[in-house]
Amino acid sequence: QVQLVESGGGVVQAGDSLRLSCAASGSIFGIHVMTWYRQAPGKQRELVAYIISDGQTYYADSVKGRFTISADNAKATMYLQMNSLGPEDTAIYSCNCSTWTGGAYWGQGTQVTVSS
Repeated sequence: QVQLVESGGGVVQAGDSLRLSCAASGSIFGIHVMTWYRQAPGKQRELVAYIISDGQTYYADSVKGRFTISADNAKATMYLQMNSLGPEDTAIYSCNCSTWTGGAYWGQGTQVTVSS
C-alpha cells in the first residue's frame, strides 16, 4: 500500500508560479512511475506529466516548457513546478503512482485556481 498526499495548491494570478508536492508513504520502494493529473470543471481528467523511477519524464503538450516534474527520493516526494500559469491551468491536480507489482494509488487532489 502507498499513501499519497498533495499540497501546494492555491489561488494565483495569470503569469504566477506554484509548486505542487506529492508526498508518498508506505511501500514506496515499489513505486515505478509517478504521475500528475488534472481535471478542470466539466472536462475529462488530463495527464499532465510523469516521472519514471529511472528519471525519465514526460509532459503533455499543453504544459511543455512551463511545468517541470521532479522527485526527491530521499523525501519520497514528487514535485510539479508550474510557471507562467494561465486560467486554462485551473483544475484539481492529483498525483498517482504505479508500482512494479501493478498497484495504482491516488492522492486526494489539490485545487489550483488561476485568475486572469
